[in-house]
Amino acid sequence: MRLRNAVLSVASAVALVLAVPMSANAATGDFLYKVGPGVPAGIADPESRKCINLFGATEMDPAFAPENFTGSTATVFLDFDCKGDVFYVMNPGKKLGDRLKLRSVIFS
Repeated sequence: MRLRNAVLSVASAVALVLAVPMSANAATGDFLYKVGPGVPAGIADPESRKCINLFGATEMDPAFAPENFTGSTATVFLDFDCKGDVFYVMNPGKKLGDRLKLRSVIFS
């Protein structure tokens, strides 16, 4: 009888763990920016804790005017691969002007 109760308890605990939804590993929302002569670009629901090199940004022409409409903090970098000493932290809902240049971003 005790063995049956123990097995039932373990099975119940496993079922409970599997039933609880896992949190998504994404920054829900949109991260918008511009490339070239003001051409809009963006990322929808970007992956968290992964460096993203921005589409359209080049060595000669970085992206600019970022807008963080995700639910996560975005750290934008002037250099590719989220490297370098030039970066800016953007809280959710933050918009920055055309003067801020960026080539990569990572979300919390």
